[in-house]
Amino acid sequence: MIRTQIQLPESLYREAKQLCEARELSMAELARRGLEHMVMVLNSKEKATPWAPPQPQALGWAGFSEEKLKSVAQEGSTEQNAVER
Repeated sequence: MIRTQIQLPESLYREAKQLCEARELSMAELARRGLEHMVMVLNSKEKATPWAPPQPQALGWAGFSEEKLKSVAQEGSTEQNAVER
């Protein structure tokens, strides 16, 4: 093992000391566990692939061909335009 020295704010030291006493851990063990956890979490985030939305699927409309769908859509838009005028 390597021996090292760190500096902590007093409030963090007090909270860590209370945690050590409550869990019957040494300060060194608490620091090791905390560092192991942070290394694991940060390494897993870097290795993870970024999220991407799923690829769209062509679901279509039952009983409609692409041409029929286009003509129905165009009919609806011309009817709506006539009503708006």
